[in-house]
Amino acid sequence: MQQDLTQGSIRAGLIRFSLPLIAGNLLQQLYNVADTLIVGRFLGNVALAAVGSAFSLMILLTSLILGLCMGSGVVFSQLYGEGNTEKLKTAMTNAFCLIATLSLLLMALSYALLNAFISLLRVPQEAVPDITSYLLVIFAGIFFTFLYNFFAAVLRSVGNSFAPLLFLLLSTVVNIALDLLFVIVFHWGVSGAALATVIAQGLSAAGIVLYFALRLPALRPSRATFRLDRPLLGRIASVSVLTSVQQSIMNFGILLVQSLVNSFGIATMAAFAAGVKIDSFAYSPAQDFANGFATFVAQNTGAGKPDRVKQGIREAALLSLSFCAVVSALIFVFARPLLTLFIDPGETEILDIGVHYLRVEGVFYVGIGLLFLLYAIYRGLEQAGMSVVLTVISLGLRVVLAYAFAPHFGMTAIWLAIPIGWFIADAVGLLRLRGALGKTVEALPQTPSGT
Repeated sequence: MQQDLTQGSIRAGLIRFSLPLIAGNLLQQLYNVADTLIVGRFLGNVALAAVGSAFSLMILLTSLILGLCMGSGVVFSQLYGEGNTEKLKTAMTNAFCLIATLSLLLMALSYALLNAFISLLRVPQEAVPDITSYLLVIFAGIFFTFLYNFFAAVLRSVGNSFAPLLFLLLSTVVNIALDLLFVIVFHWGVSGAALATVIAQGLSAAGIVLYFALRLPALRPSRATFRLDRPLLGRIASVSVLTSVQQSIMNFGILLVQSLVNSFGIATMAAFAAGVKIDSFAYSPAQDFANGFATFVAQNTGAGKPDRVKQGIREAALLSLSFCAVVSALIFVFARPLLTLFIDPGETEILDIGVHYLRVEGVFYVGIGLLFLLYAIYRGLEQAGMSVVLTVISLGLRVVLAYAFAPHFGMTAIWLAIPIGWFIADAVGLLRLRGALGKTVEALPQTPSGT
């Protein structure tokens, strides 16, 4: 199942490696979609609005862990590209201890700051009991999120993107089954939906840890690798923390937008919650393809193949932007039917708001597709600081424009602020790209690039 991305056809290799990532993320989206569908249909619009707001918060919190794991994965990929297995195992143990500690701390802080989070979100009073009940349960899954994403990063760094998919498939089936049981049969409300997700997360975490232990003995840490390597830990922390900061800034900006949306009332909250779910499905393949491309860049950087990195950028851009253009067209045409998957067809006000959102924001997916690629390139080159800069530009502009113009132009200002932030960040990232490649890639030892 392992794939060496430093050899063979670039296009075929990228597609083959990325497809399991794409499928896995789509399955992961089903965690939240299952909650949204069942909550919306059986518990009503107030519960739907509460779960939608909770989703924005959980994305922010888990992005901290995801960023740390993704950043560590870049270092793992480069060490794998160098062929340095012992150093790779030492890096894994150092990274595991660091991120595990931070994950436990994050879980404790989440419970301590629960009321502050709800206040920040400006949740309407009628939705406060539901979002409180949901978050009290869902916070328990934070450590499971760490375990799954850490070992997924390890496996992907050595070219195995398929195994993480299998455990997500299992957990998704379990999540949907338990959603139906806990909400419809047991009548446990939003707490039941949250519990279903946490149990499913625990299963995927346990499965991937067991797979790693049994199927990859060459990567199992030994007593010698359980040691503090300060230079290596510093390298890991530099990339991981910056990637985590980038991910958290991105999702904090989304959270601030969610707060502004909430000020427009329950109907807008419900429409936005459904629209964001559709967004996630629509452009998540571009995001996952970019994450796979980061592994490609890191492996080839470690192997000293700059020409192959440059060729890969051209191939990746063609594939990603073509996909985004097609998806934008489909979303524009089928916005209303897609929304009725989450919203009762009789809720015409909510549907109209949701259609407006998707047709204003959704036609510009090429902007976010390109931005995902730029994040991946800079991360793979161990220049995660530039990803942070691009995220600040994209999300900063989104928040500033939305808050500045929404009082005058309503919801349309919020929807338009999103793609404007994307495209300006894209422009900055492209302007800096040549210099980044020259600094990091062209300084490497030249080896035959292959095709």
